[in-house]
Amino acid sequence: MSGTAAAERELLAGIPTGLFIDGAWRQAADGGTFAVHDPSTGEVLLRIADATPADGEAALAAAAAAQPSWAKTAPRVRAEILRAAFEAVTTRADDFALLMTLEMGKPLAESRGEVTYGAEFLRWFSEETSRISGRFGTAPDGHSRLLVTKRPVGPCLFITPWNFPLAMATRKIAPAIAAGCTMVLKPAGLTPLTALLFAQVLAESGLPAGVLNVIPTTSAGAVTGPLIQDPRLRKLSFTGSTEVGRRLIKDAADQVLRVSMELGGNAPFLVFDDADLPRAVDGAMLAKLRNGGEACTAANRLLVHESVAAEFTALLIERMRAHTVARGTEPRSKIGPLVDEGTRAKVHELVTDSIAAGATLALGGRSIDGPGYFYEPTVLTQVPAGARIMHEEVFGPVAPIMTFATEAEAIRLANDTEFGLVAYAYTRDLNRGLRLAEELDVGMFGLNTGIVSNPAAPFGGVKQSGLGREGGLEGIEEHLETRYVGIADPYADAPD
Repeated sequence: MSGTAAAERELLAGIPTGLFIDGAWRQAADGGTFAVHDPSTGEVLLRIADATPADGEAALAAAAAAQPSWAKTAPRVRAEILRAAFEAVTTRADDFALLMTLEMGKPLAESRGEVTYGAEFLRWFSEETSRISGRFGTAPDGHSRLLVTKRPVGPCLFITPWNFPLAMATRKIAPAIAAGCTMVLKPAGLTPLTALLFAQVLAESGLPAGVLNVIPTTSAGAVTGPLIQDPRLRKLSFTGSTEVGRRLIKDAADQVLRVSMELGGNAPFLVFDDADLPRAVDGAMLAKLRNGGEACTAANRLLVHESVAAEFTALLIERMRAHTVARGTEPRSKIGPLVDEGTRAKVHELVTDSIAAGATLALGGRSIDGPGYFYEPTVLTQVPAGARIMHEEVFGPVAPIMTFATEAEAIRLANDTEFGLVAYAYTRDLNRGLRLAEELDVGMFGLNTGIVSNPAAPFGGVKQSGLGREGGLEGIEEHLETRYVGIADPYADAPD
């Protein structure tokens, strides 16, 4: 057995395979399990408990029972748990990175980057926990005093996607812990192992029983549907497709739940005629190929000024051609597999549709034979505005390029989408950059950078890309209710 294979076996042997409910690991109510596969090989990594509706109810009951005492837990205590979890995740960075590479496929270097990013949410919110505050003042008429306080919204249901197994969990869980909320986490069925390991780390870091409950399942609707209709639940946070998000928002309306929705993206990447082209290509590689393109923040459409399109395209093709596609555990890997065959088939469908619509295939455009769900780095040029790839999210290593002539045209093309998560632009003109920041209909904007995600900044979109924000100061506010207390004038009965 090779050293790498031995390390993988040793890691998997220590991963919990049960449901985490009320501080204990347990089997599913009906004893059911499901397999988690390695997308590089198709092989089964582990079989884990498959939660039933009864398990979901038990998880919510545990969260509801723990809510009163957890809400009263001192902010410093909650902060220290988060800090301990940060230290533990950092110490076990290699374990988390390898586990994510095994169950999701991304290269180890990218998995290590996600560990750093995901752990920072724990550190950031540990530092903000004790800064939750309200205000006190005198009413304008002087006849009363105004006291405004914050309190946790209550038990939350978090539904996370498969593409960033650690960061999507920490980005939701850390602010909830900071605010004093209890939680039920339903991780993605394709990549649940990282969430189970993280739950183990939080328990070892001192998180009380019932505060976090983790219920992987292959019957997401059957398990989470009753929870959304349960009056004990007070908040729903979902990261995933817009289609599913719309349905969840409708379901949440019955109980008037607080909702946070981080949904689909269709990010434009604008390159103007005055851009530093080598830097723009660097940014495009980050924005397009981070996570192999399987990211809601991925540059979905590359809009390049017609005067620099040829040079930019040549540089981009050269860089993408040099990216080695291989299993994420291999040192040479720059792009791992897509997460499953359905994702790969959708990517290829969008590529072939673009070519049929008139686009030119400049690089790649094929699935790679053999085990695993690999796809070649692909560049499409002269993509017509009507091609599906310009309007649908492509979760893969595909860069469609179209040109523009003027700034006004670039803005119009960039905004021509129902989505509004993030946009990127490269220009040396600061005034243009400021105009773009105001004119582009997005929740986040990267100016001369291909990465915008930061735990200290609010993450989220506008239009069909979602509601609410995660990260930053705003991330805690999403888990807090505002309470106002009116106090009678203290001088009303004062002696003369």
